[in-house]
Amino acid sequence: MIIKPYGYALWENIKGELDRQIKETGHTNVYFPLFIPESLLQKEKDHVEGFAPEVAWVTHGGEEELGERICVRPTSEVLFCEYYSKNIHSYRDLPKLYNQWSNVVRWEKTTRPFLRSLEFLWQEGHTAHATREEAAEETDRMLEVYADVVENYLAIPVVKGRKTESEKFAGAEYTLTIECLMHDGRALQAGTSHLFGDGFAKAFDIQYLDKDGKQQYVHQTSWGITTRLIGALIMVHGDNRGLVIPPRIAPTQVMIVPIAQHKEGVLDKAYDLRDELANIARVDIDASDNMPGWKFNECEMKGYPVRIEIGPRDIEKNQVVLVRRDTNEKQFVAMNELNEKLPQILEDIQQNLFDQALAHRENKTTTVKSLEEMEKALEENPGFMKAMWCGDEACEEKVKEDYQVTTRCIPFEQEKVADTCFCCGKEADQLVYWARAY
Repeated sequence: MIIKPYGYALWENIKGELDRQIKETGHTNVYFPLFIPESLLQKEKDHVEGFAPEVAWVTHGGEEELGERICVRPTSEVLFCEYYSKNIHSYRDLPKLYNQWSNVVRWEKTTRPFLRSLEFLWQEGHTAHATREEAAEETDRMLEVYADVVENYLAIPVVKGRKTESEKFAGAEYTLTIECLMHDGRALQAGTSHLFGDGFAKAFDIQYLDKDGKQQYVHQTSWGITTRLIGALIMVHGDNRGLVIPPRIAPTQVMIVPIAQHKEGVLDKAYDLRDELANIARVDIDASDNMPGWKFNECEMKGYPVRIEIGPRDIEKNQVVLVRRDTNEKQFVAMNELNEKLPQILEDIQQNLFDQALAHRENKTTTVKSLEEMEKALEENPGFMKAMWCGDEACEEKVKEDYQVTTRCIPFEQEKVADTCFCCGKEADQLVYWARAY
């Protein structure tokens, strides 16, 4: 998949904010190799089994067949573990707080642009700690960072929770997740944070000498988000006219469209306006020779939060026409008031997009107490379904097989909506979010 300039600019803005928060929490960026020897990959068997169907293999170097197959990284746990086993010796070496921005390859049977492609961009954090408690705190902390970026920058509300045993990351002790609801009622996993405990440490012999002079295994975490977030952005906020980009993440927050730009003074005034607003927003100008209607349509398709139209009559009246992408509302704004009003309008758009997405999610969240109620919800109002679960994987598998519905998470904020499991009728004390998902 080729990511063209506008899409990549979106990724850069997401990456920029997330990278800032990752560094604020004490992490440093590193870069590890693209290729992993097969023998190294085999060290953690659960991990290998989880990724085996998705691995791309290199078997030749030039014309020569390799003595050992090399895997193109589907994820980098084993590389970090191998490094940590050779570079962690004492409690003074801990914690190791590393993050990597890179690409990975997974040989997916079915691909979808941004959501599930053979190669995609992501960040993967890999940390090592002296105790399980420290590692668990790190796992929680990074999930909160993801939730902050997705909710406050992409304007997408999330449900935070823990994956079930069958849905957790291969080799992890447990997996935490943020789950989002798309406009069509399907769920999307937007980011995950995994506690590995000392499982990988034992497989790779990652030990350190504690303050009492005793050898101890480290406790590890891993966490990541991908370009899938761009897919989420499109499916949560987009409409029939095109993209709708939240201002905080938009590469272009304001597009100025000159009207009758062939007339004297129009383009000059438009460029002056762009320069004046550049201090308060990311502003561009469409000075192409396309007709205004074409330019308006382009603005809508690309989802610029604000369009500013300026023509000869507007210049005479010392005003502009300001159009919001989220509501299509037009208003006349005096030029000398733009500096004051524009920042608030952008914040209003940001908040409105989040509020709309939240209202949509709440409207498409149904409490179900039986399989019959789940069937009805899937037919009449597909979305998140909240239901009590007994914890038996047989029930989870039955729902998956019969309805193509999966557990999304066991939410941190628990409710008791019934006394029994909606699937088998046994006693249940866990509320779970269920949905069909991408």
